[in-house]
Amino acid sequence: MSKGFQLMKGNEAIAEAALRAGCRFYAGYPITPQSEILEYMSANMADRGGVFIQGESEIASMSMLWGAAACGERVMTSSSGPGYDLKQEGISYLSSYNLPTVIIDVMRYGVGDGEITEGQDSYWLATRGGGHGDSRQLVLTPASVQECAELTYEAFDLAEKYRTVVIILSDGGISQMIEKVVLPEPKEHDRSKFDWAIKGEKKKDEPKVKVTNLDRSMDYSAYDAMVRKKFSDMYHNEQRWENFMTEDAELILVAYGISSRICKSAVRRAREAGMKLGLIRPITAWPYPKKAFENLPEGLKGLVTVEMSLSSQRGLDIRLATEYKVPLYGYLTSKYVPTTQGIVDFCKGVLAGDVKELEVY
Repeated sequence: MSKGFQLMKGNEAIAEAALRAGCRFYAGYPITPQSEILEYMSANMADRGGVFIQGESEIASMSMLWGAAACGERVMTSSSGPGYDLKQEGISYLSSYNLPTVIIDVMRYGVGDGEITEGQDSYWLATRGGGHGDSRQLVLTPASVQECAELTYEAFDLAEKYRTVVIILSDGGISQMIEKVVLPEPKEHDRSKFDWAIKGEKKKDEPKVKVTNLDRSMDYSAYDAMVRKKFSDMYHNEQRWENFMTEDAELILVAYGISSRICKSAVRRAREAGMKLGLIRPITAWPYPKKAFENLPEGLKGLVTVEMSLSSQRGLDIRLATEYKVPLYGYLTSKYVPTTQGIVDFCKGVLAGDVKELEVY
């Protein structure tokens, strides 16, 4: 890490961390609440010897990303809400070619186009194999400006390790807040180190590399086995989470992003009042950290998912992680950031038997 700290927005920390990780190609399109990432890249990419392009659309930007990634560059794009929706076909193609790519999705409130206020609208889309087709992407969820920098910096290494798309699933609360951040050390990326990357011709008589997607000439069984192994390795090796005061908890909150920060305050306030709350904070949304739920405390009376969704987007993942063995309740606020006292009061109602279990659909 670099010495000393800076005050930065989460979006700025994401952009600077990407540059320090060796990202030298960015293509994107402005949309709130992620536009500072694009603005930061436009102001600083040329000084790092890279290329910044504001495409005519999100779809065009993804196609540009695809070409640069195939040449071995460290590449990134970012968007929010309906802009992230438009990137799905590009995610599918990047995944089918096994091209390392980092995509930032700064979530907001959303039904249809939604609004520019903070929210957690994209969980389903990000964790259910972005785009059409049979694919999986790693999904990381920062809960501070420091994690915005750290997870983005690491995302490029993970993308290359597994030859996959890595999604940073931030939200308008985390990405717009200003906090202290210690930035990682800058490093350069050698795009020529990959045997799969497209290289230029050395002599006129040498043929160009032919890049192909799945077609009738390919060995489907070998491709399928390779992809299944990649998914399995990511699932077993990359589950990440944080436990906060869970050892003796009678109720455990489950939250990520901006919601998890409010949950920590709720846990502290409840403990001061004698109510034993805890928190499990997933850091990976995919793979969902099933291991976090393997050693729950004796006497646990239930889990409470706290999220900004009209209907619980994470309820099914929690149900699957606990194999439906633990009661699950939902504190859902949709358009507004949950409040500390609101969470505490909800948990009091759960313990009093006044709240029904969450219906997952």
